[in-house]
This record gives sequence, structure tokens and C-alpha cells, in this order.
Amino acid sequence: MNESALNREEPVLECEKIWIYAVLIAAGGFLGAFTYSLRGGVFCNAQTANVVLFSMALGNGNWSTALYYLIPISAYILGAVISELLPNRVKRLHFLRWDTLLVGLELIVVLLLGFVPDSWPFQISQVSINFICSMQYNTFRQAEHIPMSTTFCTNHVRQVGVLLTRGLRHREDASIRRRFRVHVLMLCSFAAGAVASTVACRLFGGRAIWGAGILLLIVFADLAHADRTKEKDLLYRKPAGH
Repeated sequence: MNESALNREEPVLECEKIWIYAVLIAAGGFLGAFTYSLRGGVFCNAQTANVVLFSMALGNGNWSTALYYLIPISAYILGAVISELLPNRVKRLHFLRWDTLLVGLELIVVLLLGFVPDSWPFQISQVSINFICSMQYNTFRQAEHIPMSTTFCTNHVRQVGVLLTRGLRHREDASIRRRFRVHVLMLCSFAAGAVASTVACRLFGGRAIWGAGILLLIVFADLAHADRTKEKDLLYRKPAGH
């Protein structure tokens, strides 16, 4: 089934709209730059680097260091587990969609982390952000039938290259051009979030993380409004990709 047929068959939910994903990935870029700038020089949006560092520590016989890297990896795994277990329970409440509640939870965590003094261990922020990024990555999977990630941009970089090549070969295919534009938008949004975070960290220190909170608040308010109004009778429906 092609993309246009999918769009005709079932209208997208509010939580699947491209602009929602663009704001979420901007928040992802913001958090990545925040943890790198002020919380230990690490990226907490994904776990590739932590797995590599864990493996290097094992190879060098640094057992305590290896155990240390298991903390963020375990937090990421736990986030994925919870994001698999909770949606059905939340759906039975018939009040708000899981996607909405998750963004609300992220917002609370980000607000609280803004009060964490710079002198406290970096791991508090690192593990917390690992946890919420994992849940977000596992929850928001497709934007208007286009597979997405909202916490890191590696796949978007790959897709830009792939779709650029396909677009040159099939210039008449509008769906390729559309997907290309969407992935470019995601890359630009991620970069914009990271730029804003870098400036905010320099100006406001640890409270700069509240910039990500503003982005999450915009998404939460829109999703909550949709859940209680135009999509109140669609809370049973799973977003695409689940």
C-alpha cells in the first residue's frame, strides 16, 4: 500500500502530525546539547556511545568503569520497558492518550532538573534524560506514515541521502520529495534545538534546560486539547507503527 492510499484510508492522529515531531526533535537536540555542555560531556539521547565506552572498559579491564556505563544503559532499557507496559493501562482510563501523558511526564522531569544545582552529580540529569528519551523514542514512531526518531538524528541524515538519490532517479514521484522535505525539516529542527540550548546554557547555566520544557509544554497542551475535544472518541486507536 502506497503512502497516498494510507493517507486516504485513515486520518492521522494529532500525536502523529509532522509539526509535533518537529517540536519534539527540537527538544531532543536541546537536551543533547544541554547534557554535553553542562552535564558531563555526554549525549543522553541515544546509547551507542555508552555501549562503545562500556565495551572499551571491558576490553581494558576497567570493571568499575564498565559498571558505571551500565547505569545509563539500564535506564534506557527501563524506559523502553515502561513505555511498552503502560500504554494499554492508560488507554483503559479513556482520559488522555499515553503519548500525551508521556510528554507531560517529560515536562515534569525537565522542570525538576532545572532546579538541580550544578554542583550535584551529573548522573542525576544523565540518567533522568536517558530514561525519558528512551520512552519518547519508543512511543513516537511515525509522523504521518513516515518512520521517525525524535531523540537523535542519525536516521534522518541517512534518509536525506537516500531520498536525494531516489528523487534524482524518480523526479516525478511526489511522495519521495515529500519525505525528503520532512527529513530535512527534522534535521533542521534538531540543529535549531541544539543551537538554542548552547546559547541558553551559556546564559542561564543549569536552568537552560527549561527551554526544552517550553517546547514540551507546547506539545503537551496541543495533545491534551486534542484528546479532550476532537479526538475524544479516538483514544482507543493506536498510532501508526505500534
